[in-house]
Amino acid sequence: MLNKGGHLVKAGTYWNLANGNRVRMEQEGALPGSGATRYIKAPVAVMLMAAPVIGLVFAVFLPFIGIAMTVTLIGKKLANAATEAAAGSMSFGWRPIEAYLAGKKRKNEARAKKDDKSAKS
Repeated sequence: MLNKGGHLVKAGTYWNLANGNRVRMEQEGALPGSGATRYIKAPVAVMLMAAPVIGLVFAVFLPFIGIAMTVTLIGKKLANAATEAAAGSMSFGWRPIEAYLAGKKRKNEARAKKDDKSAKS
C-alpha cells in the first residue's frame, strides 16, 4: 500500500521509496515529508527478504550499467570531436576583429613597389 508524506497512517513500519529510510510509527499519525514523498508499508521481515533479491538484481545488471556508461561517454567524446572538427573547417571569409582600412588599391600599390625593388636588385 502506497502512502504519501503528510497523510495520516496507522502504527507500523513505513519505508521511504526515494532514499530507503525507515520510519517507525508507534501510533497513528502523519508521515513526515511533503506530498511528493512516497512511503510503502511493509513489515521488517518482508524488507529483509527483499534485500538479497534487490542486491542480486543490482549485481547482475552492474556490468551492463558499466558498459552502457562507457559507450555513452565514448559517444559523447566522438560527437564533441566531430563537432569541433566541423566548426574548425568552416570559414566565414572575413574576420570581424580585423579592420581592412587600407583597401585593395593600396595593397596593389605596395605590391607593385615591392616588385620594382626586387626587379632592380
